[in-house]
Amino acid sequence: MSFSNYSTQPTPAGEPAGGRPPRQVLEEVLYEVKRVIVGQDAMLERLLVALLAGGHVLLEGVPGLAKTLTVRTLADAMGGTFRRIQFTPDLVPADLVGTRIYRPDTGRFDTELGPVFGNFLLADEINRAPAKVQSALLEVMQEHQVTIGTESFPVPHPFLVLATQNPIESEGTYPLPEAQIDRFLFKVVVDYPTLGEEASVVGRSLRPAEHVGVRLSMPELERFQHAVREIFVDREVVSHAVQLVDGTRHPERYGLDDLSRLIQYGSSPRGAIGMVQAGQALALLRGRRHVLVEDVRDLARDVLRHRLVLSYDALSDDISADDILDRLLTAVNGGTQSGVPATSTDYDAA
Repeated sequence: MSFSNYSTQPTPAGEPAGGRPPRQVLEEVLYEVKRVIVGQDAMLERLLVALLAGGHVLLEGVPGLAKTLTVRTLADAMGGTFRRIQFTPDLVPADLVGTRIYRPDTGRFDTELGPVFGNFLLADEINRAPAKVQSALLEVMQEHQVTIGTESFPVPHPFLVLATQNPIESEGTYPLPEAQIDRFLFKVVVDYPTLGEEASVVGRSLRPAEHVGVRLSMPELERFQHAVREIFVDREVVSHAVQLVDGTRHPERYGLDDLSRLIQYGSSPRGAIGMVQAGQALALLRGRRHVLVEDVRDLARDVLRHRLVLSYDALSDDISADDILDRLLTAVNGGTQSGVPATSTDYDAA
């Protein structure tokens, strides 16, 4: 198969037909959310990109940084159904997906669907629940359906899981298994606000909460998601994404021999797929009909940081995934790397 099959064909200039242009609508959504949320511009952009790309997001940050409020406000501005699950050690899978209940009056089993059946699912402090509860989300995150007994039930579309976790407290937590964390498109690290932003947060807390109006309907969001898939992707963009992922597996190919001992496992192919698809969404959000290499590089840390399994040497030296990705992004600068040709034959299938 020729590499050209990996590139979408360019569509005529202009916005998708049948409604308002995406950039205008999404700016209205951001304006509405920012009436409640101060700062956190990077997090808000990544959430919108994930919505457009149909991916899930893991938000990591200390308590009190408005992670939950941001997700709820975003759902309110989009008019979708919002569900929140507080993960605790005593949860069981049925508390998430639902279960079959025996009705003595009818002598039959009825299916009671769980809270995952909504457009926006907030899994708050997801690492507080044991592995069997976390794994209950695997099917719904990947297949957008839940199987109870012998029946499968589709969740509403569009469907997005937004999970939060606290990075500074490990007592009573259960780290997410690699199979599940790989299903998140982004892992976004939420940092403290600046002094000016924090002053605004305190000032807004002294006033009644702002009412959030609906600025984007679910049919419009679906239309934008279809438009994302038509954004043109050049072979150079795909090549760069693949090289970044390859660099996490074989850093010695890019002159980073010392990183080999720090990375136990590199990113799966979902990393390259995620960067390209998220790049398409970011291009649409920024008002373009084609993806730039810069779009992929802007999103690389958020797509790859949770897909690296670091070695004991890295952990003992207090080296983070972001430290490794910073060096990788410097080494892989978009051109042909030594020993790694970026020709189309690299992507030809037998």
